Amino acid sequence: MAIKKADIKAAIKPAKDRGESVSKMEPLLIGEGSRHRPALTDLSVELAQKSAGFRRSLPGSLLASLADLVRSMNCYYSNLIEGHETHPIDIERALKEDYSKDAKKRDLQLEAKAHIRVQQWIDSGGLKGRAVTAESIREIHRRFCELLPNDLQWIEDPATKERIRLIPGELRGRDVVVGNHVAISPLAVPRFLQRFEEIYGHLGKAETILAAAAAHQRLVWIHPFLDGNGRVARLMSHATQLEALDTGAVWSIARGLARNVQAYKGHLAACDETRRNDLDGRGNLSEESLADFTRFFLTTCIDQVTFMEQLMQPDRLRTRILLWAEEETRLDHLPPQSGSILEAVLYRGELPRADASNVVATGERQARRVVSALLEQGILTSESTRAPLRLAFPAKLASRWMPGLFPEGPD
Repeated sequence: MAIKKADIKAAIKPAKDRGESVSKMEPLLIGEGSRHRPALTDLSVELAQKSAGFRRSLPGSLLASLADLVRSMNCYYSNLIEGHETHPIDIERALKEDYSKDAKKRDLQLEAKAHIRVQQWIDSGGLKGRAVTAESIREIHRRFCELLPNDLQWIEDPATKERIRLIPGELRGRDVVVGNHVAISPLAVPRFLQRFEEIYGHLGKAETILAAAAAHQRLVWIHPFLDGNGRVARLMSHATQLEALDTGAVWSIARGLARNVQAYKGHLAACDETRRNDLDGRGNLSEESLADFTRFFLTTCIDQVTFMEQLMQPDRLRTRILLWAEEETRLDHLPPQSGSILEAVLYRGELPRADASNVVATGERQARRVVSALLEQGILTSESTRAPLRLAFPAKLASRWMPGLFPEGPD
């Protein structure tokens, strides 16, 4: 299956360097003297406060489980932006080696699984302190692309129909045109990435939060790889925010970008435009467009934190989960007293297995039966057969437990 990229044209010419100056991608930051700076600084401070407040509001026992679900959500929406739709339920199945018999769907499951693996690596600290280095950007691409199925490691030149192999982690050796943007020449990419790292790799936390949007757009502008640049930029942004905002990986901007995909792509394209007049900064590119994208990016982040915060309000979450458990028990899909176990886990954060019999008050045998059913369905999780029980967030139940997180599941 050749993946056609209608907006990307790979020229069949040897790699060359047209001698572009790195000043060609200025401004890289919204400067302190910029008229846009005060309002954007206020947004970045608001984001930092909301993100920290949401993280603190969550019981520690829920962080890992929620991060797992958000990882699937992030993967779903990031791939959706690229026109590849693999629902989190199918992503969850892929993580359990349960693949579709349809070859195309299976390839998309494997693609999603590759994205999940890379984000797991990032979430475990794989890019701590180096998210914007040239080496890390290549490593994100390498880790993602080397896990792709063979059919997704090829792109097709829409003009010549030539099939081009995508080499994981390898910088492009061809000229490309993306929409109206003529990307820099292939051999200029390394020095532009070096400049990128010099600017974005030495900022304090507050400045990193403010500059995250600019770094995101300028990486796409450089277009270091023949394919996969959007995903790499979003994963890099995730890694940057994970550290600068200490997000705990419990919210993601990808959902907001996908829900406003035309605005997202429109802003990226507008930032490619050259400076309009003397009031539009002093760099080669438009400072006003970069400021507009920064405002969109920060506002989208704030919206997503607010959305997750509302979903995770303890009383409302508890009501939704217990109502679901009651319905499932009536339908004989769960054993009696399942709701009591879930309520105890929600109240305490985690439940020692030895306490389960006291919760159900019907004996140890029934308690084991209830716990086994909840574990088997992925509703509870535990690090070992003796470790405490914690709540999980299976994708198949997200529409009931966390409505709006992503669309209804596939058949």
